[in-house]
Amino acid sequence: MSEHNEQIPLLVISGPTASGKSGWALRLAQEYDLEIISADSRQVYRQMDIGTAKVSAEERAQVPHHLIDQVRPDQPFSVADFVALGQPLIADIHRRGRLPCVVGGTGLYIQALLGGLAAVPTGDDSLRAELHRREAEQGAGTLHRLLAEVDPGSAATIHPRNLVRLVRALEVHQLSGRRLSELKLEHRFAEQRYRTLQLAPLQERAELYRRIDRRVEQMLDAGLLDEVRALLKRYDPRLKAMRTLGYREAIEYLQGRIDYRRMVELIQTRTRQYAKRQLTWLRRNQETIWVDSCKESGRVKKSIANIIQR
Repeated sequence: MSEHNEQIPLLVISGPTASGKSGWALRLAQEYDLEIISADSRQVYRQMDIGTAKVSAEERAQVPHHLIDQVRPDQPFSVADFVALGQPLIADIHRRGRLPCVVGGTGLYIQALLGGLAAVPTGDDSLRAELHRREAEQGAGTLHRLLAEVDPGSAATIHPRNLVRLVRALEVHQLSGRRLSELKLEHRFAEQRYRTLQLAPLQERAELYRRIDRRVEQMLDAGLLDEVRALLKRYDPRLKAMRTLGYREAIEYLQGRIDYRRMVELIQTRTRQYAKRQLTWLRRNQETIWVDSCKESGRVKKSIANIIQR
């Protein structure tokens, strides 16, 4: 890592969905010469605007936004793609004398951007299929017991029914001869790429849930169903992007499998559950500073000045 990269200040605003991250970043942009990099795994898709709560064209005209509308819904986009695009962007924004600001709720994207991706082997389809077959033939818990033998550190953090993560940990061990838990530990202590200030909006859980319920209603009022109808004319509803929150339920409604009221209820409930998982992820990061963006503006300004000037 170059000495130049070590000096790059980076503002990160993360938080659960509907917590006001984007609005906060736009307000900060009125005081600081910053550009926003979206860390949202769904806003990378074109034509998926309302259901992913993208900032408006007017707001994007006020402040440069990056990594929105990168691919079509039928094109793949991974965390590795995000890192490959995001890191040069941060360097470029800094070179132009502006403050890069990462905003989003996809914790894995932010984690990978700040620390890079752990050096683990790529997947092997045949090995993966064999492991799934073994679990099916030998019974539930087989893969978890196997993982406990070869990588007890990973087994302790993975639920016995989470086959995706169990298979991945076993796959890494068989392909590399290394434990995934050890690789992650080595990676965690790798030198940090940026000088960061990581903020998250502090909010009562009940208020967050009220905001989520309101946002779902606002999305529907703004034309979410029309957006989904247009997508269905061009794309397979089984695509990964089309199976995400809001779109999956809207498709079920449009296909006559649920009524309107049930659709709204499902989107709101599942979004609240997603927000809860986001909060759990965020709270594992001890560098995140939880701030009431309305009441603690002075504290925020002082912290931003510190990372810029240090």
